[in-house]
Amino acid sequence: MGRPRIVVVGAGFAGSRAARTLSRLTRNKADITLLNPTDYFLYLPLLPQVAAGILEPRRVTVSLSGTLPRVRLVLGEADGVDLTARKVTYTDPEGRSGELAYDRLVLAVGSVNKLLPVPGVAEHAHGFRGIPEALYLRDHITRQIELAAAAPDPETCRSRCTFVVVGAGYTGVELAAHGSLFTDALVRHQPLREGMRPRWLLLDIAGRVLPELDERLSSTADRVLRRRGVDVRTKTSVKEATSGGVVLDDGEFVDTRTLMWCVGVRPDPFVEGLDRPLERGRLLVDPFLQVPGQPDVFACGDAAAVPDLHRPGRYTPMTAQHAWRQGAVAGHNVVASLGVGTRRPYRHRDLGFTVDLGGVQAAANPLGVPLSGPLAGAVTRGYHLLAMPGNRVRVAADWLLDAVLPRQAVQLGLVRSWSVPLDTAAPELARVPDGRGAPDGQGAPHTKEDSHGHQ
Repeated sequence: MGRPRIVVVGAGFAGSRAARTLSRLTRNKADITLLNPTDYFLYLPLLPQVAAGILEPRRVTVSLSGTLPRVRLVLGEADGVDLTARKVTYTDPEGRSGELAYDRLVLAVGSVNKLLPVPGVAEHAHGFRGIPEALYLRDHITRQIELAAAAPDPETCRSRCTFVVVGAGYTGVELAAHGSLFTDALVRHQPLREGMRPRWLLLDIAGRVLPELDERLSSTADRVLRRRGVDVRTKTSVKEATSGGVVLDDGEFVDTRTLMWCVGVRPDPFVEGLDRPLERGRLLVDPFLQVPGQPDVFACGDAAAVPDLHRPGRYTPMTAQHAWRQGAVAGHNVVASLGVGTRRPYRHRDLGFTVDLGGVQAAANPLGVPLSGPLAGAVTRGYHLLAMPGNRVRVAADWLLDAVLPRQAVQLGLVRSWSVPLDTAAPELARVPDGRGAPDGQGAPHTKEDSHGHQ
């Protein structure tokens, strides 16, 4: 019959780990193909540090071809799966169609921005899901501070140096924490009008920041944010977004050119086209990560509804720590289905969470032990260095340089506003203009449900 053909769709935390496990276990006795829109794995938890000018973009990207031996990388975005013919169709970066035949398929397509029916958000907000958005946001914030410093009147100055983040989960909290430090650093070189300073608003409909975490971690993050001057407003949402600001649900209008949308994610709608049972948009699988009725198809990560064996009747949350470990189990079980070893169910308890609050501040609870301050900051950075599959020395070097040197406040102009629309379903691809993106200098930048990485 020849060598078995294994296709992995997606190279996020789940897909890249599955491909790595398959490469190790098959020992060159199978043809492994990884289909992904980009040639890198993105370490999402450190993306706020890219936007804040701490890390260079390539530090949070790890080459797939350089770290996955015996895996063939195919650049493209999956269009569909023919479960009967065992084929995956895709479109490559140049718009050409292709197909991949498989004997075993691993679906790890991840998640996309969650849109809510709020007027103007799709037109005037940006998410925060990839390198293009982080680069755009860094340029945008720098530009707004520079324009605010030269503004002819106080109203324009105040509008340009006001930054609104919607969503106080992991990403929103970390973005506001790092962003406030970044703008404070910028105004030291570009002073604003007397009595003015950058203003950050963090909004969430929940009753507290980080509502999914222990209250002690939440209160630590809230305290650090408020101490830095971040205006944290819970039980508050956006009613409407315009090119000149946002209307809050209490009727207040906030003048701003920057709206960052961090309300979370939803499973990639790609799995809806499989015509298989779904659970809130996620593809249902059994504890072995196998799609029922399809012994040749496995799924893991954010787009898979994996039974939580520690909490019967529930499914594992959409977090990086689950995606990373599910990828390893999926790879192991694919190999077992080919007659090597025995399959195993997915079991994992949360080992704790880390929230980077910028500088030396963080909130963490490794193994359930609550930490805050510099100790939590050291634990958080140590965890990220251990969790990253590459670039550890480069990341550590950037952290050291940031501690002793001022940040470079320059615009590179590599990413324009229209190329990072909020409603894109492909977080890593910069799309062509469609008329909905706000012009540069208006509208603004924005994120993942917090599939941040946490132990």
